[in-house]
Amino acid sequence: MTPDELSQALSAALAAAVADGTLALPADAVPASVHVERPRQREHGDWATNVALQLAKKAGTTPRALAEDLASRLGATPGVKTVGVAGPGFLNITLEAGAAGELARTVVTAGPAYGRTDTLAGQVHNLEFISANPTGPLHIGHTRWAALGDALARILRAAGADVTAEYYINDAGAQMDKFGRSVLARAKGEDVPEGGYPGEYVKERAAEVLEAEPGLLDLPDEEAAALARELGYQAQLEAIRRTLDGFGVHFDVWFSERTLHESGAVEQAVARLREQGHVFDVDGAVWLRTTDFGDDKDRVMIRANGEPTYFAADAAYYLSKKDRGFPGKIYLLGADHHGYINRLKAIAACAGDDPEANIEVLIGQLVNIAGERMGKRRGNALYMDELIEWLGSDALRYSLARFPADTPLSLSGEEMLKQSNDNPVFYVQYAHSRTCAVDRNAADRAVARTREDGSDAFDPSLLEHETEAALVGRLTEFPRIVGQAAELREPHRVARYLESLAADYHKWYSECRVTPYPDEEVTDTHRTRLWLNDAVRQVLANGLDLLGVGAPERM
Repeated sequence: MTPDELSQALSAALAAAVADGTLALPADAVPASVHVERPRQREHGDWATNVALQLAKKAGTTPRALAEDLASRLGATPGVKTVGVAGPGFLNITLEAGAAGELARTVVTAGPAYGRTDTLAGQVHNLEFISANPTGPLHIGHTRWAALGDALARILRAAGADVTAEYYINDAGAQMDKFGRSVLARAKGEDVPEGGYPGEYVKERAAEVLEAEPGLLDLPDEEAAALARELGYQAQLEAIRRTLDGFGVHFDVWFSERTLHESGAVEQAVARLREQGHVFDVDGAVWLRTTDFGDDKDRVMIRANGEPTYFAADAAYYLSKKDRGFPGKIYLLGADHHGYINRLKAIAACAGDDPEANIEVLIGQLVNIAGERMGKRRGNALYMDELIEWLGSDALRYSLARFPADTPLSLSGEEMLKQSNDNPVFYVQYAHSRTCAVDRNAADRAVARTREDGSDAFDPSLLEHETEAALVGRLTEFPRIVGQAAELREPHRVARYLESLAADYHKWYSECRVTPYPDEEVTDTHRTRLWLNDAVRQVLANGLDLLGVGAPERM
């Protein structure tokens, strides 16, 4: 019996109580589904619900009386072993081993689809994350936003949402000019100009530019600078793409900021917002009255000299997302962008959207990764490429995704590389590889999920060991965890769930055998346990995939 089936059984019990007059509750007040959850203490049963406390007042009875009536009705449901009433009216429900264990077959049959829900079905979101300037490599901060943003996109999709992952390329403005001048200077073998980009990577971009355009240095200075800017930009953007590919992060849309300026979208955005009555002019400058919507001050969109501000581009970009059909707009921004929250919400309000429904701004906090490798580096920047080379994509992605975005992090590189149970990513991946080893050993001993004659050997009532009950119970939680992680925008919930599942599996592995001892015959208990082993393997693989982390078969 799955949590959904139990929920439906509870709803049916309530409807029956209304129908026979026991419960004085309007028929339309009977919930279509009843929320059930795992009790904090295992001895309290498999599932618990407080539905009696929620409905008793409307029904004109006490929570305990309602709970006792529901307990007697639910106790007759096939698959339910016992129903107890605790405290003022909580229901604690224990399932028959067979009813609970049936989930193992459900998981294996569903395969990669297990855990996917329709919790967010119908929602359409544009999820923007990273959005670094194409003037240099992605650094450690971007690495965190990449891990979190991509995991969030995967989880939202698993919960039924339609998600477009988008990278906003900040390729307009003075910084791009400085980058172009820096590339040209390196191409000439000169120091970069004051305020330019001195990083070693600029030399690499300069070499790539010269290879693409050997005659660059023969051009007039302004023409050479413009060409160095364009070719250097393209080379740096391609380097960013390669880095993200190596991290397993892929974007559906790469949106160029400069296209907003070149297409006239910025001017059109100002005009549209003016039509809605939110734009005003002072001293030759054009302003957006964002204070009407909670911002701390009104914002300049067009300076008195006619130059648009970054804020004007932000407004045009927001309207672009709206026009492209994204009711939901989620921004994952860096720790230094707290000030953007109110101004972006103000843009949403000025555009006629609901700032509480159509836009979400998530702020990722700073991260530091210390270790011996750091001591060998020169300079202050730590780039994503170096992190991947040092720690590997799996360790990075898992370690960064297992904490809430708004938590500052200080991680140890050496700890992330340890092959021990103290290292969470190793602990979870090792559990998956162990399930694969069990499969290999089972095949060697001719243990299969069916008998030798091909008949069905699955008998969930044989999963009666206490570690099996705990493991099955943990497996039932996975769809709910995915749904919660999606609704709350918290990928770390999936990581922490996987660690709990791995702990339950390792304990079961030490207590229960899938393969018989050499002098024993293969029985249906062994075959049924193989189903459970494979169900755990599937959920571990599904969960790791949501985090963009590999599920190795051998370690």
